[in-house]
Amino acid sequence: MMNLRIQRPFISTPRRQEGSVSVLMVIALAAMGMMAALALDGGHLLLNKTRLQNAVDASALSGAKTLSQVAGGVNSASATRTAALNTLTQNANASGNNELATAIGGNAGAFAVVELASSVYGPFSYPGPADAKYVRVSVPSYNLTGFFWNFAQALGALGNKAVAAIATAGPSPTSPCDLSPLMVCGDPAQYNPGAGMFWGFQFGDLQVLKTAAGNSSPIGPGNFQLLDFGSGGSTVREDLAGGGKVCRDVGQDVQTAPGNKVGPTSQGLNTRFGIYNGPVSASDYPPDLVTTSSNPAITDDGTGPKYQGQAITSSNGNLTAGGNAILDYNDWRASVAACVAGGSGCQGNGVFERRMLKIVVGNCTGKNSGSTSIPVLGFGCYFVVQPMDGGGGEAEIFGQFVKECEGDNVAGPSPSTDSGPQIIQLYKTYFTGSGTPSTDS
Repeated sequence: MMNLRIQRPFISTPRRQEGSVSVLMVIALAAMGMMAALALDGGHLLLNKTRLQNAVDASALSGAKTLSQVAGGVNSASATRTAALNTLTQNANASGNNELATAIGGNAGAFAVVELASSVYGPFSYPGPADAKYVRVSVPSYNLTGFFWNFAQALGALGNKAVAAIATAGPSPTSPCDLSPLMVCGDPAQYNPGAGMFWGFQFGDLQVLKTAAGNSSPIGPGNFQLLDFGSGGSTVREDLAGGGKVCRDVGQDVQTAPGNKVGPTSQGLNTRFGIYNGPVSASDYPPDLVTTSSNPAITDDGTGPKYQGQAITSSNGNLTAGGNAILDYNDWRASVAACVAGGSGCQGNGVFERRMLKIVVGNCTGKNSGSTSIPVLGFGCYFVVQPMDGGGGEAEIFGQFVKECEGDNVAGPSPSTDSGPQIIQLYKTYFTGSGTPSTDS
């Protein structure tokens, strides 16, 4: 009789699977650890990229602001670069930015690059062109501490753990809100910015911004170039001191205000020179950084501005009369640039561009006596050359036309190509000579 042998199939027992499960668990835990470590490194990288970009943005804004104050002065590029790097360092030293501060190591000049240009599109360089208005700050590489990153880098899976940032800042036109209640009459047919002509005005032209009693008014009899921005003399005083808050736009109409209003006008305007009479104070309306003006003062006998009896001429912003130099806009710019850059001569409580008035340029065609409505052609920046005399017959305000000045309100989307009030803002950083923005700005 034959013996049948039945062979049982091999069945793996849980005990025999323990080794395989252990290997899988190790692999799974390692993968989870790698993912967690990469998430940690990635979050750390994004956080520091944001912190760096914020610091570089602030640095570019600070540099552009300083450049607007020192442009045309000696070592303006150096002062701009110093201001930008100081702001970068101050941001790095703020709470939570210890890693950035360590990377800068007290030598921001080796960490970041500051360059200047006359166009937002470049080319940027240092010290840049003489007419530079835009500032670019860049950090090519900011190396970060790695966690799992270093292990992945050793395997060739990743490059260096580093971030970069770049920012560009400069002026942008805006419609002003802090207008002075004054108007000059412009010619709409004489507007050619490319030729430096703005409604018939050119850089440095000396204009009467407010007519005195007995002199002919460009608006009409009874008007002294004052505008009706509110309730009489108190509003004139406040607005001329710099307290205006109502915004105007090109194309709107403004209403003239008959009457001389000598007291309120001089009280408001003269705060810009550190002279306080009436209900105005230095705490509310501080003086300009530089308050000096020529002595004796400019006058107008009804035939135009005179200095020591001589007619005044302007050449590229320089005012002279019969061979006598007059303290003018160019002198003021040089003095302001010097004191901002660390020199002397600045008022201790002074504020930049307090002597710059934003004024309506109106189309006075068909002008009328009394209160009349005038269309707004634009807004002019005027440098006030001297304080206003309190006497009715000498109560003129004289100012030089300047293409650009600090503004308020909201910045426009485009770089500055025109005259008038402007605001410093950030722009996309463009590849040199093109309209293509960098993705890292």
